[in-house]
Amino acid sequence: MGEAAAADVANHMKQLLSEQDSIRMVFAAAPSQNEFLHALVHTEGIDWSRVTAFHMDEYIGLPADAPQRFSQFLQERLFQLVRPGQVHLIDCSSTVDEECERYSKLITEAPIDIICLGIGENGHIAFNDPPVADFNDSFVIKPVELDLPCRQQQVNDGCFPAVDAVPTHALTLTIPTMMAGKRLFCMVPGPTKREAVTRTLHDEISTACPATILRTHSNCTLYVDADSYEGGRN
Repeated sequence: MGEAAAADVANHMKQLLSEQDSIRMVFAAAPSQNEFLHALVHTEGIDWSRVTAFHMDEYIGLPADAPQRFSQFLQERLFQLVRPGQVHLIDCSSTVDEECERYSKLITEAPIDIICLGIGENGHIAFNDPPVADFNDSFVIKPVELDLPCRQQQVNDGCFPAVDAVPTHALTLTIPTMMAGKRLFCMVPGPTKREAVTRTLHDEISTACPATILRTHSNCTLYVDADSYEGGRN
């Protein structure tokens, strides 16, 4: 699944770079992205110097050197390996309002060409959990309180030893920001995601399962495996 997604993302990147000077991309940081990122890093023929990279969410309150920080995850698995021309990390060391203003300006400077994302066990995209998800959000990025199932997922993924160790708040790109991406590639492997995938595909489009909104995007591809969806075909 990861290799298939990486091949499609790489081909789209190469196509865009043949047509325009640079591209702007947003990446997710989660174990569900590991195989995809590994395959993308080892894909030849991508001019990463012409890529401006962002990520979609970050915990509030973790030390700058905490291994669980999403910026650290992507630095180690992607950015330090392929060296994009520009990398814009969410910095929670400043005040929330200041960082939201700074990152909003960076995100909205130009359209986002590609967003590589996943879906959470509770149906979240980025950190837009059901209680805080807003399909008509007026913000580009905002602080949120993390839902308990979302925090438990971080433990299930092996990122934290217990739910009490998981931060309670984070900054996240909002759903309209995500939906404004021109091309979305959504990778969702593993048995713990089966219910979320089923709901995403078949539930009513609502914030009860935020990922259902992806069905309204004109150019979004969902990648699953045999564990997350019966048949395991994208």
